[in-house]
Amino acid sequence: MLSPTPYLSIVSPVYHAEHTLLELVHRLEAALAGAGLSYEIILVDDGSPTPDWPIIQQLATRSAQVIGLRLSRNFGQHHAITAGLAAARGEWIVVMDCDLQDQPEEIGRLLKKAQEGYEAVLARRGQRTDTFLTIWLARAFYRVLGYLTGQDQDPEVGNFGIYHRRLIDTVLQLQESTRYFPTMVRWAGFRQTSLSVPHGVNGRPPSYTLSRRFQLGLDILLSNSDKPLRLTVFLGLLLACGAFILGLVMLIRAFLGRIDVLGYASLIVSISFFSGIIITVLGIVGLYVGKTFEGVRNRPLYVIAETTS
Repeated sequence: MLSPTPYLSIVSPVYHAEHTLLELVHRLEAALAGAGLSYEIILVDDGSPTPDWPIIQQLATRSAQVIGLRLSRNFGQHHAITAGLAAARGEWIVVMDCDLQDQPEEIGRLLKKAQEGYEAVLARRGQRTDTFLTIWLARAFYRVLGYLTGQDQDPEVGNFGIYHRRLIDTVLQLQESTRYFPTMVRWAGFRQTSLSVPHGVNGRPPSYTLSRRFQLGLDILLSNSDKPLRLTVFLGLLLACGAFILGLVMLIRAFLGRIDVLGYASLIVSISFFSGIIITVLGIVGLYVGKTFEGVRNRPLYVIAETTS
């Protein structure tokens, strides 16, 4: 039986978190107990290969405030967030990672800031504890994403933040298959601000490999911007102009008798170059067609295999 409607819902996707779950829930309970607010903690097991689900079941048995959802397989972090948001009942919803880089003790500050008249307060990480490569890649990605989407993107802002029910209901209406929570929050609008928070130390290896980060970045770019298509049009026009000018130069040189030897090297290089451009453009168009195909299949965003409630 569900408890009365809580004021605050905490949603956390869980993956490879067997070493942090107990501490996460303990710190959440300690931080929220002092605030005197009713709350629920929703832990979404995103098909984790480690024994996270038995731990979630134990936590749910011990505390009525803990609710566990187990997805049928690994759908991805942002699909797991969507599942948790759909189950959340609170007026305010906190989204945070399970690896303790998002510190539960900052929830009170985020809520206090939100009560000043905002529907979303995004946690902005100050002194990050990630590796230099991770920080550099994140900044490079967000710079490219900002350019292609035409929106300013802050590399220090992730999933962690507090969001009002009105904004979350809007996000849940977005049914595209490619999910990326921060851009969906930005798209939803409403009154948003950010608050600097300390970045926790995570001792475990990252669950996102470089290839998974690249794939996620590519999916986000294709789902949130058509500028790559526009850039290919510009590139095609630029190459056409360059080829036209080169043709005029070669024609003039031919009239002046300055072409002594007609070889095949330049011809082969030109064919190879323009063939590469054509294949690249077709590849970009194909990726967009593929994303459209994924959308029209209208499959569910996630499948819940088991719950603790």
